[in-house]
Amino acid sequence: MFYYSYILYSDKLGKYYVGSSEDVEKRVAAHNAGRSKFTKTGIPWKLVRVEEHIDRAEAVRREYQIKKRGAKRYLEDLERKDD
Repeated sequence: MFYYSYILYSDKLGKYYVGSSEDVEKRVAAHNAGRSKFTKTGIPWKLVRVEEHIDRAEAVRREYQIKKRGAKRYLEDLERKDD
């Protein structure tokens, strides 16, 4: 079983949300159904990045690395690497 770290974006708020889950589709649906107090105001959330990990600890570690860097900066850094 794989685990995932993910980044969501809300056009409404102009903000990113970073999380981790073993079922990303189900988790994004929960965010967009208003089941998360923190993300409720940003509905609809768009999935902008998913990373696959071999275990939960690795997924959570990546989640915190992204949060520490900032999701926007993290995505910009990835884009620069691809160029």
